[in-house]
Amino acid sequence: MATNDERKRRILTTHVGSLPRRADVSQMMIARLDARPVDMTEYGRLVRRAVHDCIAWQERIGIDIASDGEQSKPSFSDYVHERLGGLQRRTGRLSGRTRTKEILQFPEFYTAGHSGTRAAGAECVGPLSYTGHALLNADLDNLKAALVGRSFVGVFVPSASVGTVEGAMIDSHYGNEDALLEAIAEAMRTEYETIVAAGFSVQIDDPRMAMTYMLNPDMSVADLQKWAHRRVEAVNHALRNIPPERVRHHTCYGINMGPRTNDIEMKYLIDLILSVRADYYSFEFANPRHEHEWTIWSNSRLPEHKVLMPGVVTHASVLVEHPELVAQRITRFAELVGPERVIASTDCGFASMLRSVAEVHETIVEAKMRTLVEGARLASERLFVR
Repeated sequence: MATNDERKRRILTTHVGSLPRRADVSQMMIARLDARPVDMTEYGRLVRRAVHDCIAWQERIGIDIASDGEQSKPSFSDYVHERLGGLQRRTGRLSGRTRTKEILQFPEFYTAGHSGTRAAGAECVGPLSYTGHALLNADLDNLKAALVGRSFVGVFVPSASVGTVEGAMIDSHYGNEDALLEAIAEAMRTEYETIVAAGFSVQIDDPRMAMTYMLNPDMSVADLQKWAHRRVEAVNHALRNIPPERVRHHTCYGINMGPRTNDIEMKYLIDLILSVRADYYSFEFANPRHEHEWTIWSNSRLPEHKVLMPGVVTHASVLVEHPELVAQRITRFAELVGPERVIASTDCGFASMLRSVAEVHETIVEAKMRTLVEGARLASERLFVR
């Protein structure tokens, strides 16, 4: 990630990882998931090109800390179905989650099946192990090739958290929560460590830390904190061999545009977030449901080496933020913890979801990323002595 000297000169920019995907890649992904014949040589070529174009796009816009845009992954979490032994895909009609706090409050709005209504797509039927080495190495090689001749302050690769992987499957093998979490942690440790060994930072994608409260109608805040504490222990175990300065942690409330009145408040998560073995923390802030929460960080006792990456543009609206608003959001955090401990980011990823129309069109994603960069420039002019 960024060095202290780099962060002392200006506000750097990054994002959460997932960026719009080329239509031809998406079409071939769908064919693969449907078990239809696919020319894997051509598929590999298209993915490599997509990563190259995505990296070039980030450089052109002016993003400082980039990723491969998750171009090879059908989703930020379901990609593990291809990379973990002991899983099998669930087939036939899958019953989704029909009772969440949000759906119970806004049933008419959620008839389309947003926000956690999709059922887990895999079943754990045997001991879990990491079998995705070839797929992971292909991702890392594609990213390295795309970076040749380009200069970024840092590069990261997102990887699903233990709790997120747990949520992408149903367990028909372990029958014990602790045993399942331990197995997931050991399997995903391979991916985390391989990413870092390749020279990149690893981002732990952990939306379930924040979303689980909404997904479970009967869950209390205390229940959520107990649930999340156990998953933090598991992910920290998986990260035990990685220096925290090479780890980013991201949590959020999902990618759909919804009321969000049942999002858990950040004040109940802050201690859990800071207990993750990471030096960089990414979270939603530009979402109007959470923008007021910046004040809680004034009492967080943030360790001196930790860096905040608040979202200052959101995925939860197609409105493109004004650069001045972005600068003001950055400045709020900079005045709390110091400008050298703030990196401007997005609330969440701008995924192009398979089999659905992207809620934020790629042209709007670009406009938002450009306003992110411009807002960081404005903030830097005010926060740093030239």
